[in-house]
Amino acid sequence: MRYFIEFAYKGSNYHGWQYQPNASSVQETLTQALSLMLREPIELTGAGRTDTGVHARQMFAHFDSEVPFVFPDLIKKLNAYLPKDIAVWDIYTVAPDAHARFDATKRTYEYHIHRRKDAFECHNSWLFPHSLDIDRMNDACKLLLNHTDFECFSKLHTDVKTFFCKLTHAEWTSHGDRWIFTISADRFLRNMVRAIVGTLIDVGTGKTSLTDLEQILASKNRSKAGFSVPAHGLYLTEVHYPYIPFRAR
Repeated sequence: MRYFIEFAYKGSNYHGWQYQPNASSVQETLTQALSLMLREPIELTGAGRTDTGVHARQMFAHFDSEVPFVFPDLIKKLNAYLPKDIAVWDIYTVAPDAHARFDATKRTYEYHIHRRKDAFECHNSWLFPHSLDIDRMNDACKLLLNHTDFECFSKLHTDVKTFFCKLTHAEWTSHGDRWIFTISADRFLRNMVRAIVGTLIDVGTGKTSLTDLEQILASKNRSKAGFSVPAHGLYLTEVHYPYIPFRAR
């Protein structure tokens, strides 16, 4: 039987989702817990990769098992065993060929910025105590939605076959002393969101114009785009599948 497991994690203590040699990862931690509870070797395939320090409010992975189990009981045992920064939400029975990565139709990320030093947000949001022109940044977001090739925002030397992504939403919102950037697409390239945020920060500070942004996108050159913002402000917040009812977490 194939199952999807839905979970969340705070990425501060992990070197990303994917297995890393000599480093702790979410994939390794959750795989060990599932293997122990089901008393058989389990392999987990995630909906995507998150980098060191990145958080996930909603993440999925699939695994195969022939061991019978009661969903609520297994979820309760997993949450009791797992560290406090990983929480299992649900488990779903899916078709044998269902794939957590390739079947996802939409992913949404948020990037959180706070403008004043906050002792409680230092690992959950990025401190940027400078002025930003949010209207100008949202004009840049509209420009991004007109494009599909985002090679200029991709980490160099990746093994992807295409740099095309279909963006469906990109927007900055202000919440008092906080700014939140939300972006949705069918897929994302490695480091893409953090590079986009850094480039939009340059737009918001006046360093980069909208004409410059068009030229950056046309260049397909990562060195032309802005800096990558720190990982600890980034959250994977939604993953959608056609056969799983979406529930906001």
